[in-house]
Amino acid sequence: MNWNQPFYGHDGEGWFLRFRCYTKHVQVQVFRGTSLDPVPPKASKHAEVRYVDICEDDDLDKGRLRSWIEQASNLPGEET
Repeated sequence: MNWNQPFYGHDGEGWFLRFRCYTKHVQVQVFRGTSLDPVPPKASKHAEVRYVDICEDDDLDKGRLRSWIEQASNLPGEET
């Protein structure tokens, strides 16, 4: 974990996901997000990275979020 940013990955294979915790929302960062179907909505300055911002009152599509996390966990990890 890096300050308020827990990382998720596979031991020895790198990271595939990070959560950034802000005051009013949580941002899910997918390191190879452009490889997901559908691609998460928010672009990054890094070519493959995509974001999902989740606010408390959002109507969260839990099935889609679960799918993105499962897809990301099956992709090669990143070393940060």
